[in-house]
Amino acid sequence: MDETGSAPSHWARLTAVGPHPLRRGAWYRVTVLTNDTVTLEVNGRRVVVSRALTELSDHPPGQWTVVPRPPNASLLLPASWGSHYAVCPSCGNRAPLFGAPSSMGCARCGQSFPVAWNEQYMNKSK
Repeated sequence: MDETGSAPSHWARLTAVGPHPLRRGAWYRVTVLTNDTVTLEVNGRRVVVSRALTELSDHPPGQWTVVPRPPNASLLLPASWGSHYAVCPSCGNRAPLFGAPSSMGCARCGQSFPVAWNEQYMNKSK
């Protein structure tokens, strides 16, 4: 419990590709956290994943995640987006990375955030 008397909130995202209905780079609210699993709220559903496959945070995300293009992305992402794309920390929307912007606005939710160029998210595509 935190100082307000409520359970602290957590956020999680995948750190490895797996058979989960989760977007690479997107953060999800944690609803249940155990030693072995993380239960995430995904589009109104609960999805359980191995805790070993997640990165946890006590704070809501505040930066665009830079994600390496997966090998099978030809159907999902335009080739013009190149080798990386960005994921909005607020709504999970994907966006192209043209150049190396220090911040970007999201076309879906309208919010602006810095781009996390310093992260090593899924640096080695699996």
